[in-house]
Amino acid sequence: MTKPLDDVLVVDLSRALAGPQATMMMGDLGARIVKVEARGHGDDTRGWGPPFVGPEDDRQSTYFLSANRNKESIALDLKADADREVLLRLVDRADVLVENFRTGVLERLGLGIDSLLERNPRLVVLSITGFGHDGPEGGRAGYDQIAQGEAGLMSLTGSSPEDPQRVGVPIADLLAGMYGAYGVLAALHERTTTGRGQVVRTSLLSAVVGVHGFQGTRWTVAGEVGRAQGNHHPSISPYGLFHCRDGAVQIAVGSEGLWKRLCDGFDIDPATPGLETNGDRVASRERTIEVVEAAFADWDAEALLERLAEVGVPAGKVRSLDEVYAWEQTRSQGLLIDVEHSSLGTLTLPGPPLRFFDASGTETTHREHAAPPLLDEHGERLRSWLEGPTA
Repeated sequence: MTKPLDDVLVVDLSRALAGPQATMMMGDLGARIVKVEARGHGDDTRGWGPPFVGPEDDRQSTYFLSANRNKESIALDLKADADREVLLRLVDRADVLVENFRTGVLERLGLGIDSLLERNPRLVVLSITGFGHDGPEGGRAGYDQIAQGEAGLMSLTGSSPEDPQRVGVPIADLLAGMYGAYGVLAALHERTTTGRGQVVRTSLLSAVVGVHGFQGTRWTVAGEVGRAQGNHHPSISPYGLFHCRDGAVQIAVGSEGLWKRLCDGFDIDPATPGLETNGDRVASRERTIEVVEAAFADWDAEALLERLAEVGVPAGKVRSLDEVYAWEQTRSQGLLIDVEHSSLGTLTLPGPPLRFFDASGTETTHREHAAPPLLDEHGERLRSWLEGPTA
């Protein structure tokens, strides 16, 4: 069986996370990913840690391992004519090129996107920057922490407006990679009609603004500025984290029907003044929390979750990551994969979040994945391949 992108060759000039995330997603779908790394030190994330794993003379960054499965590595010095020629031969064969250099860097290397597209008119180029390719701040360097703040996400995250917090993963980078992969697939589809490639652009800023969701329209339509308010929803109540006798659970009461179920199951009076409708409960959020937590006060968390399931109220616990990866539901979804690393042996990695099924309901997901590469692990083989015929 083939994978959806088996016939696609991607040249990956990106480093750190946004670009590598995009190319890893394409690699999961079967694309051949040639990761072009700087001679000597490779992708910046090879040095990001701890934690590192492996012997002292061959340490591997777990950060790098998170974003580079299903890739081949070749080390090139793009300032050297011979290595630049190797890259151009790769471009001649490529369907996609991904880069996240600061604006103008490729041009200074003699690798301007216009010239690459002239050389290979079918090439789809994904270009990712921090704040956009143009505009008054288009040249700014982009790092996730900065983008989370500048794009408003930190103002919505935290216990209060005085306590802005970053999301616990580099979400701006990850989202930019996801949007980038999405744009590449659209461009490849269009190429089947036009026969020509094009440039796809996104940025960390664009990716975060693109997921503002209801918080965006809350401002653009209603004129309300969303603020951080901890673990409770600004427009639905009760919806969030609620304490019980030995801990806390999360509940999502997203309809009046669910509110009635919660009330019936825990002896709450649904006609409590100020709590009759969702709008009332949002306006009286502190009172709502007080009433619900009073009803939960004598329950242990596990028993409470069982009771919530009995009465049909969506609920869950807050798991640590070790608990998530030990959870059978996580494993049942194919979210853990085993790969054979060239120096570390068998590794278990978080896996891709997509599964595929045919019309009969039989799963056709491909479970075979390659481990993230060592620096220049495939350089010799790729150079030999490039010396052969292009057809």
